[in-house]
Amino acid sequence: MQRKPQHKSRHISMSRIVHDIHGAITKTKENAQDMKDMTKKLADEKFLDMPHVDLRIQFIGASGLPKTDVVGSSDPYFVANIDHKISYVSAVVTNNLNPVWNEIWMIRNVPWDADLNVDVLDKDVGSPRDDLVGKFKTSVTAGAKEMEIESLMTHRKRGTFWLKIESEPSKDTDTKKNEYIFDGPIRFSRHFSPTLGLLTSADKNENKARLYSTWKMFLRGVPLFFEDRYQPWNKDYKAAQNIFQGPTSIAVRSGVQAAHRALYARSTRNDFGVIAGKEDIRRILRGGMISPNQNQDASEGGITSLNDPSAKANDSSDHLTTEAALHPPGDHEAQHADPSSRRTRFTRAISSRSNSDPNETESQGSLPSTLPKSPFSNRIKPAIYTYIISAEDSSFRFSETGAAFFVDFASKHALHSNCATTVRYSGEFHPRPAGGWDAFNSDVDDGEVEWELVVDNNSGTYSPDPKGLQDLKRLLEYNFPGFGIVALDYKEEALKESVAACRRYAVERRGVREEDLEPHLKEGEVSLMKQASMKTGPGEGRS
Repeated sequence: MQRKPQHKSRHISMSRIVHDIHGAITKTKENAQDMKDMTKKLADEKFLDMPHVDLRIQFIGASGLPKTDVVGSSDPYFVANIDHKISYVSAVVTNNLNPVWNEIWMIRNVPWDADLNVDVLDKDVGSPRDDLVGKFKTSVTAGAKEMEIESLMTHRKRGTFWLKIESEPSKDTDTKKNEYIFDGPIRFSRHFSPTLGLLTSADKNENKARLYSTWKMFLRGVPLFFEDRYQPWNKDYKAAQNIFQGPTSIAVRSGVQAAHRALYARSTRNDFGVIAGKEDIRRILRGGMISPNQNQDASEGGITSLNDPSAKANDSSDHLTTEAALHPPGDHEAQHADPSSRRTRFTRAISSRSNSDPNETESQGSLPSTLPKSPFSNRIKPAIYTYIISAEDSSFRFSETGAAFFVDFASKHALHSNCATTVRYSGEFHPRPAGGWDAFNSDVDDGEVEWELVVDNNSGTYSPDPKGLQDLKRLLEYNFPGFGIVALDYKEEALKESVAACRRYAVERRGVREEDLEPHLKEGEVSLMKQASMKTGPGEGRS
């Protein structure tokens, strides 16, 4: 007689089920990265395309940050990256334990299972390194997120960070080829050479300040236009040889890189802003304003400077709402408020900013001291600029070719590139009214004239291929719509004539001195190279 199977052995107690589920969940959390890697491996084996998404990340702010300075405050900023493939560095908020950023970061063609990593740091001016407050990691799934900032060493909570992620399926047809594409907004920072502070007050004016300034602007879609094309250093150029090869090249590079860090250091003195249209480019090119929108009427629109003290006064809606969300009028206990109350405030901030203009960004600190204005402060300055487009972060870095900090440097482009062995492109550019400077009527307001940027490949250090000029033209047209772009090879007579006309107009009509057209120092002035070589530390924080 056949015995009935014993079902008892098949029965699993509820406690065992709960135990197994809990163990599986715990193991899943511990091995999340392994699961992601396995998913990608399986997709590759089956020739499957992983879904990609386009992201809009709104970094709202943080609260409850620890006091890191002697005075009991902090100058926080954050560095974000997605899968360590593309990164974002915020503005510095001065003297604040509850910073509000409200900065927007848009990225195309991101794998659906990507991770967002954020480091929160404290700007420590004068120190070789900025202090790490803490970090966190989250997925790029859509929604408002409240994240704990965790100490790297103790794993204790070091504050709370609020952000919001919007996601939609990527529209590009070849997402795998062009992953992690920066898509705006176009942010810029203006940096001041440390040697500017060494000038006497009599020498400090707007025109002079421009000769001690450099700009860093993040361009959209660089890989879409240059694809896999890069420009290596020119092995036939003597100055480049001194930097990149030979027994003395290490010492030469060290000096240039120290100067680059000092020049591009992110500090509380920087000016930050967002480019929204062609008028914004005009303002950056105007004749010496410390801030592109300083003394601008709010009705003119355009650049939002994160350092402009007037930003709060000019924006009576979103900015005040966000500020009130963190520091309501009469809330003297905001620094020590209960986390739940801060969460409520940030929730209001999220809802009030969800449909806002990404260019409306909170004021972040103070500008350098106001300098005497010239009669042409609100006119586009006829000037030649040296530029590179970085292979590292797709940033457009430039300064006037006559910038004082170029003294003692064999290569202007190497200083901007931080001695990178390759760049996307490099050369010089200058603004001009349509028709050229020779035909320009100065009685006509700049706003009534069509303006152009004349860009070239005049760079001995990298000697960019002239064939890339059309890629450069299309890239700049994509980033600066409505602003004419003229791309010329450095050998072309049309370029030489345009450069000469620009310089001639500057000297004859705008009072620019001949010596300011080329790098030079005043008697007794210390060069950036010499100042950098005297520093023993590796520079002032991140650039």
